[in-house]
Amino acid sequence: MGLLLLLVTGILVGWLTTIALRIEDGGEIGRTVAFGAAGSVIVGFAVSSGMVLGSVTAIALLAGLLGAAVFVALFVFVRRRRTAV
Repeated sequence: MGLLLLLVTGILVGWLTTIALRIEDGGEIGRTVAFGAAGSVIVGFAVSSGMVLGSVTAIALLAGLLGAAVFVALFVFVRRRRTAV
């Protein structure tokens, strides 16, 4: 259940980012959502000492939310930097 909760949190962060930045390309939306989900799961896994298959603590969920936001922000920064050059 914890893994599912972290995945949903990351997907929501990625999706909300695409709405806020008005990203309309389907591939970019998919990559942004994937980076949000990956960031949430990786950071949530690290904070909860590798135990995300059972329950998840509030600290792990908040860390997963922050991790998703950081992963998505880095992805958007790198993407914009590549298109600017």
